[in-house]
This record gives sequence, C-alpha cells and structure tokens, in this order.
Amino acid sequence: MRIIVTSIFVEDQDKALAFYTEKLGFVKKQDVPAGAYRWITLVSPDDQNGTELVLEPNEHPAVKEYQEKLFADGIPVTMFGVADIHKEHERLVEKGVKFTLKPKEMGGVTIAVFDDTCGNLLQIIQQ
Repeated sequence: MRIIVTSIFVEDQDKALAFYTEKLGFVKKQDVPAGAYRWITLVSPDDQNGTELVLEPNEHPAVKEYQEKLFADGIPVTMFGVADIHKEHERLVEKGVKFTLKPKEMGGVTIAVFDDTCGNLLQIIQQ
C-alpha cells in the first residue's frame, strides 16, 4: 500500500492553484470539472508520477471550522521536505511568501512555517 493522493482544503481553488504552482513550484497534473468545483491535483516537478496533492474546496462547515482553528493555533496542515531550507526560505521570501516561523533547528531537523494565503499554514523541513 502507498499514498497516491492527499488533500489540502483551500478557500479558493484558483488562488490556491496560482500560489502552489507559481510560488511553491508544484506542477498541475489534473484540473477537471467536479460539480460546482474542480478536481485539481499537483505533483512535485521532481516526481511527476508521485503522490498527488488535491486542492480541495473547504465548503463543508466542519472543514472550515477545522481549518480556522488549526490556523489560529499556528498548526501547519502538512509538511513538505526540502534539500536546503535556508535557500528555499530565501527563494520563497523573494516570491512574497509570508513566514510565521523562519528556519529553526529542532532536534536534528530544521523547520519553517508559512501562510499559503488560502487558509493554511504549511511547514517545510530539512532532515
């Protein structure tokens, strides 16, 4: 068994698609109509047949509350691995990404947290 798809709930699919592709550098794999919304998946440019990230609309009331509470408490919804966190932090800051936690070493790893502008905090980690 392996993970093939995982979701992130977003407030606006178009805004999220722009942020995740233009700022973070993910590649759009699928974008198809799905009722009132779309099935949008992204992949890493380094592994285009790997795990897909779904930009899921946050329309369900329970999802909105969950998302808002995690954000308010400063809890990232997911983590992305990077080879050089300081270089990635600098690249993202140059693209206008707002960090809530600059790179910080914690127990043998270095992490940083930023706002995806779509209702989530995301964490990057260098192991």
